Parts: sequence; C-alpha cells; structure tokens
Amino acid sequence: MITYLLRRLAGLIPMLLGITLVSFIVIHLAPGDPAQFMTSLNPKASEKARERFIKMYDLDKPIVEQYFLWLKKFVRFDFGDSFSQDRKPVLQKILERLPITIYLNVAALILIFIVAIPMGVLSAYYHNSILDRVVTVFVFVGFAVPSFWLALLCMYYFGVVLGVLPISGIYSYGFSELGLIGKMVDVIRHTLLPVILSVFGSLAALSRFTRNSMLDVLHEEYIEAAKARGIPERIIIFKHALRNALLPVITILGLSIPGLIGGSVIFETIFSIPGMGQLFYQSVMMRDYPVIMGILVIGAILTLVGNLLADIMYGMADPRIRYEKK
Repeated sequence: MITYLLRRLAGLIPMLLGITLVSFIVIHLAPGDPAQFMTSLNPKASEKARERFIKMYDLDKPIVEQYFLWLKKFVRFDFGDSFSQDRKPVLQKILERLPITIYLNVAALILIFIVAIPMGVLSAYYHNSILDRVVTVFVFVGFAVPSFWLALLCMYYFGVVLGVLPISGIYSYGFSELGLIGKMVDVIRHTLLPVILSVFGSLAALSRFTRNSMLDVLHEEYIEAAKARGIPERIIIFKHALRNALLPVITILGLSIPGLIGGSVIFETIFSIPGMGQLFYQSVMMRDYPVIMGILVIGAILTLVGNLLADIMYGMADPRIRYEKK
C-alpha cells in the first residue's frame, strides 16, 4: 500500500502541472482586460497608471512566460498578490475565507453520506414499493430543479414570508456579544439553508447510485446462500450486501468534493456568504487572475486528493483489492 501511495502521489505532480497550465491559458484567453477593470474603478486613473499596472504584474509578457513566472512563485507556495486595490497576497485572501467554505462543504458531505446511503439501501430493499417510487420521484425532482432557483424560493419563503431563517451573511448583528452556544446557533441558522440546498442535488444522485448498486448485489448468489443459512436480514443487508455495493458509491463520493466546491460559488454568492466561492465569483468578474488561479489550484488539488482517497477506500471496502505488485 505504501508503494502504491508513493507512486500515486508522484503521478499527481505532472497532472497538477497540466491542470495549472490549461487553467492559466484559458483564463487569460477569456475576454476582458484586468488593467481596464482595475483602472476604471478610479476615475482619476491615467493611461500611465494603466501601463504601470500592466508592467507591475507582467501582463505585457507572452502567456507562456507569464505562466512560468507564476509557476516559479507557486513552487514556493506563493500565489502572488491580488489585482484588487488592497493588493493582499492571494494566499492570505484565500485562507481568510477557506474555513467558511470548508465548514459548509464538510457539513453538506456528512449529511449526504448519512441520508443518501440509507435512502438508497431502503429503496433497493423495498424495490417497486411505494417507498421506492417516492424516492424515485424525489430523485428526479432533485436532478431537474435548478439549484439557484430553489435557493431564491427558499430565501423568499423561509426568510421573507415566515421570517424564521436569515437569508444573507454568516453572522448576525451583535454576534460578538453572544456566548459560545449563542454564536454556534447563530452560525448554524445562517448556514442551514445553504447546506440543505447544497445537499439536495447531490443527495438525489448518490441515493440513486446506491439503489442501483444494491439491486445488483442483492441478486448475487452469495446473498441467496446467506438467506438460506438463516442469517438475519439486517446483517445480510448492512454487512454483506452494502459493503460490496459501496464501490461505485465511493467513486461518486470522491468526485463529489469538487462538485460541492463548485456549488459553493452559487450558494455563497446568492446568500452573501464570505467564503471562497464568493471570492472566486468576484475575482472572475474583476479578472483578478492571481486569485482565480489560486482557487483553481486548490480545487484541482482537492479533486486529485478525492480520487486518491476513493482508491484507498476501495481497499477498505473490498479486501480483495490489493495495490501491491506481486
């Protein structure tokens, strides 16, 4: 296993470099001049100020040369400075907002895991029953409903009509005056809608994959043999069948990590949550190349790590899988 991990980690380096190269070229080919965006915010900015801005960030150099200049900083864990007026280091801006995004995505991932897998198992066990049909309808609704539209509806209903949940930000006024429990409750109330909405779409997909995988496993001969030996149903379902049905589900869980981060761009922007997703949206609108590249690199790393963790979990779920060379 150690040899396999070292080999995979070594293989992640050229893959990450390829992702950064493609991302760097694509964002620079997108329409829009960052110098024009930044100087337009200041009506007193002259043409000389624009030229100084271009030279300061090496925007007058060819794209390939700009990439290698960026890569030289990146290997030292330096993403450069933001184009914005505060000129903050990109890494500092990301680290200021990263904890909020991690909290939202971890909470969503835990809820997806807790709810989707039992839902898929029960739907497969009670195949063609009323429960299965209800779950199927829920799945199709989850696939079909646009997340941003559902978010606006929930904001209007729970925030405006009922007034039971806040619809923007992550803290209330007077947050610093609350006690520890009060602060926790306040943050949970502000993030409840974004987390639930983030779970909704992924919940439908994962429960469906779990159901289909469980249906295949439940028709295997060893399941019928276990039933013939008088083993209790709950042990057959949750110990024998579920463990073998988890392999495709693990794949979806590994790939859902970057999907959740992509969804956080929508929800953090709609709910005005100061996370990494909102920062990414603002940076794209302002053509803040260093910040865009920093967030894209973090997303790429999480994607690659998610795939690696999925491979490791394969071996934990199925002892027959061995990674060492014979």
